[in-house]
Amino acid sequence: MKTDREAMARALELGRQVRRLTPPNPWVGSVVVREGVVVGEGATRPPGGAHAEIVALAEAGERARGATLFTTLEPCSHRGATGPCADAVIAAGIARVVSAMEDSDPRVCGRGHAALRAAGIAVDVGTGAEASADLLAPYVVHRRESRSFAVLKVATSLDGRVAAADGESRWITGEAARADAHERRADAQAVVIGSGTALADQPALTVRGVEGPLGAPPLRVLLDGRGRVPATGPLFDRSLAPTLVFTSERAPAAARDAWEAAGATVEVIDEAGLGATGGIDLAEVLARLARRGVLQALVEGGPTVHGGLLDARLVDRVVAYVAPVLLGAGGRAGYGLDPGPPLAAASRFRLARVERFGDDICLEYEPIAGPR
Repeated sequence: MKTDREAMARALELGRQVRRLTPPNPWVGSVVVREGVVVGEGATRPPGGAHAEIVALAEAGERARGATLFTTLEPCSHRGATGPCADAVIAAGIARVVSAMEDSDPRVCGRGHAALRAAGIAVDVGTGAEASADLLAPYVVHRRESRSFAVLKVATSLDGRVAAADGESRWITGEAARADAHERRADAQAVVIGSGTALADQPALTVRGVEGPLGAPPLRVLLDGRGRVPATGPLFDRSLAPTLVFTSERAPAAARDAWEAAGATVEVIDEAGLGATGGIDLAEVLARLARRGVLQALVEGGPTVHGGLLDARLVDRVVAYVAPVLLGAGGRAGYGLDPGPPLAAASRFRLARVERFGDDICLEYEPIAGPR
């Protein structure tokens, strides 16, 4: 017989399985249980497809009448590409709904639960809340703050260096850690770098070697306010993935024209949108990415971009790969904060996960105060 926690754990796993397929919709899992037996389950389909509750109810059929529906997010109450899930739950004759958390989307935000209660359905909220909030954190930030969830990824030596004295940064970490970094790319809808990283590494920013179902390739985002990066190389190979360049009026028109001729989309952030340091306003970047349906942006560098995000309190996660190598005083330090904030004003994080990849360690941190 399934307990509430067991049923919700299964719903969370179903949602996790479609993590890369549903954005900009949330990756939700649902389970229908009748008399302790699972009679239907499902996960959200890709955009335009059925939501998790609808899939689970369809599998349950008539067995849904009088049953309990477990879902990792409040059933929606509005009409988008599909009809309101709350209406379908009511029509199916569900007697009880166990929801992990309220939906942060302003179009829902408690209205789904209210509709269910008004129809006489018992509604319990909170089972699996912590796990669901962690799983759906990018979606929550996107809906609440109208910006993309920013994951700062960095690979460092034991002494905190991101590159050798000559600027070489490939490869600080080993093959297993680099493979995990591609898994992180697959979880994101955009991969962001600055002009320094683009010039030094000439990266492709594509997802490689990842198994399992994948959604569309992440949007490759270049931040180049001065038009430094030529429109050549894998970053501008449109057959690999789309590229978006955020720039400013300071970039020569010839540079912007070349990017567009290479197939990239170019957006200019005007002078009023520039940060105090003269770089592109990262808050505006995340807001514009959010409007493009980017729930999660993986920010791979470089140090100046990382420092700007930290300075603006826009980092929602830090993923740090630490390699067993010492680069010494000549190695290049990360984050680009010069001189940086005093210790009392520094961004602080708590350790959320630790994972080992060969001799490398992956440390995942989240802000102590939660997403900002």
